[in-house]
Amino acid sequence: MEEEWSTSANEAIHISFYQTNPEGPEQLFSFNPEYTESFFGQDQSIFGYKDLKINLRFAAHDVYPNLEIEYSDKWKAVGDTSAVDLKKIFKENLPQYAFNNSEAFDTRLKDGAKAESFQPPGEYVNRYTVKDRHYEIWAGELSDPAVAKLIERVQILIPFFIDGGILIPTDDPEWSAGRWRVWFIFEKLASSSSPSPYSLVGYSTAYRFLTYQPSTSSLFTSTSTSTTQFTFPPTSPLSISSLPNRSRISQFLILPPHQGAGHGTHLYNAATASFLQDPACIEITVEDPNTAFDDLRDFSDYTRLSHNGTLGQITLSVDLDPKLTARRPKIRVPTSKLLNKPLLESLRIKNKLAPRQFARLVEMHLLAQIPKYTREANTARLSRKANANDRGDRAFYYWRLLVKQRIYRLHMDLLMQVEHEERVLRLEQTLQSQWEDYERLLGKMEERKAQIGEEEDGEDGDGEGDGDGEGDGDGEGDGDGEGDGDGEGDGDGEMGQGGGSLVRRGKRKVIDDDDEDEEGEGGEESSKKARVEDT
Repeated sequence: MEEEWSTSANEAIHISFYQTNPEGPEQLFSFNPEYTESFFGQDQSIFGYKDLKINLRFAAHDVYPNLEIEYSDKWKAVGDTSAVDLKKIFKENLPQYAFNNSEAFDTRLKDGAKAESFQPPGEYVNRYTVKDRHYEIWAGELSDPAVAKLIERVQILIPFFIDGGILIPTDDPEWSAGRWRVWFIFEKLASSSSPSPYSLVGYSTAYRFLTYQPSTSSLFTSTSTSTTQFTFPPTSPLSISSLPNRSRISQFLILPPHQGAGHGTHLYNAATASFLQDPACIEITVEDPNTAFDDLRDFSDYTRLSHNGTLGQITLSVDLDPKLTARRPKIRVPTSKLLNKPLLESLRIKNKLAPRQFARLVEMHLLAQIPKYTREANTARLSRKANANDRGDRAFYYWRLLVKQRIYRLHMDLLMQVEHEERVLRLEQTLQSQWEDYERLLGKMEERKAQIGEEEDGEDGDGEGDGDGEGDGDGEGDGDGEGDGDGEGDGDGEMGQGGGSLVRRGKRKVIDDDDEDEEGEGGEESSKKARVEDT
């Protein structure tokens, strides 16, 4: 009986986008949600209806929403058992006018005057072309009413396609709304009967976390007793966007019909370029990225750092003093002997990358410089370790050592709780997994370079992060015992809590990969689960 009255929410909900047309709304595409547990519980099931169909329709240009619920029969309440109140659930996630009847929605989409005057909110950023289709990126602050209106309308899609995603409050005081920045991608349809050529492709949000920056001005470094006068509270409004901050990418969504075409790469690069140009932004971070976003981010950041000359300045030292490589107790190779640490930090700050992400990119770059014959042999050629005659073999040995040091430092408290043999085994497993994942990413980058070389117009942006669900950046281990040193502690290499392995469960992770997990700054204003849904 219960199954007869239960419907899969993922199958019942149909999301459609329509163009304005004087003869009636013209459907562009339709799709179903991927996740509905935040609306209907873990079983993602709706009780109390037969032949249920929930039509969530949007105007393609300004994402004006309309909700229509259809069914052939509804369960009559018996005691405490009643049909799910669908309107009550959706009223928490859609503006009130979304519940106007479908005829009103159709009438609105026949009105070409409003559509013709529509312009995406915010400021124009750039345009690009993919397979003869034209796209524009626009960006604005959530404190802009036009931006807030679009977010209010479309963000119900976040929990539908980002596991654990939640909505951004759009009615907060300006002090809160001023922390958010939004980027939209619109397709500009070349041949269309609609008064508006615009159709939403996807969007991303970022949140500014204010951060303390010690002053280096003479006011604080001078021994002078002079003072500076200031007024508090300030006489003019204080803009959050002008204060030193870490910008955290929070939500990132490409609509399913547009996925796999490289739009995620364009969107991420546009947001990153904005951060790099903003003097108030000191660091770019990401909130709880999923596997698809990790790949996209690695590819985009690695490409940018290659093109701007950053990675070309970073080398791994392989000709070290033999005393530093002696196999004696308490003899460890300092990281500062393998890498120019002051240079690395200056490059990281210049590129505004979080320590974890920058460490990954450096490790991938250094691995890519090691000859393939050494990498393909894995540890088979490393019997002499630092005393190997081949520079490539020494480089691979020191690269493994470098990554192990970082992993060990990051998980020192956990590793010190196990016996030495198990510690070595876990480090070996962790580094091995990290190395394999770097090789996978480097291989994809080489494939992408070859693909671009074959394209006459160099269509920009398919590349990595197209949502293939492959794993990235964990840091799984290598263990001939050298990992107990003074390596860096700002990377991944997450470790399991039990058994003999440090590898992350699933394809990539066992714990949150938030770039700022040491800060604990999210609070209630964070959007949680800042992830990408395909690219």
